[in-house]
Amino acid sequence: MNALLRTTATAVLALTAAFSAHADVRARVNIGMVFDNRYHHDHYYPAPGYIAPVVPHGAVIVGAGPGRYWFHGGVWYQPYGPRYRVVLPPVGVVIPLLPPAYVTLTVGGLPYYYANGVYYRAVPEGYAVVAPPPEPVAQVQPAPPPPPPRAEPIIYPRNGQSAEQLENDRRECNRWATTQPNAQADASVFNRAVEACMDGRGYTMK
Repeated sequence: MNALLRTTATAVLALTAAFSAHADVRARVNIGMVFDNRYHHDHYYPAPGYIAPVVPHGAVIVGAGPGRYWFHGGVWYQPYGPRYRVVLPPVGVVIPLLPPAYVTLTVGGLPYYYANGVYYRAVPEGYAVVAPPPEPVAQVQPAPPPPPPRAEPIIYPRNGQSAEQLENDRRECNRWATTQPNAQADASVFNRAVEACMDGRGYTMK
């Protein structure tokens, strides 16, 4: 019985260790990768700040001294102690060739090449890192100023109506004008209707 228990415990420990090792490998694979889908570029890259033990085989050395970089596949590296850290390159650095995967853009009539968050422009020596081009800005046309408000009309009672009668007639004509077709949508129609009504009641409006 004891031998059976020891065998079972050993098997469980072995499975647990194997599962843990597999989980660690998956975690390490996923650490430090970002997906660049800008302009439908759709490629994975090591994120800036990722530490690599060595640079990939075939990396191109750019610059010298403290400003020296290694460039490979659209990714830029700089020495970080005995290792190499993924960085974003400064504007002005020139590479002889573009990365294998890039997107061609035309902004303001000028061609740009984009990969992994970096923009390039062609120069005689190769391709220079440049600042991001300005995003297209929609031209918004200002709204036309509203028409000036119509001056209050002068109402002359042709038949000697009193001020009280004038106000009552005016309210009635305003109420009647709102019932005319398109009067609620067009101020000129409403005003003409009021003037016609007031004229019919013995008033002159100017």
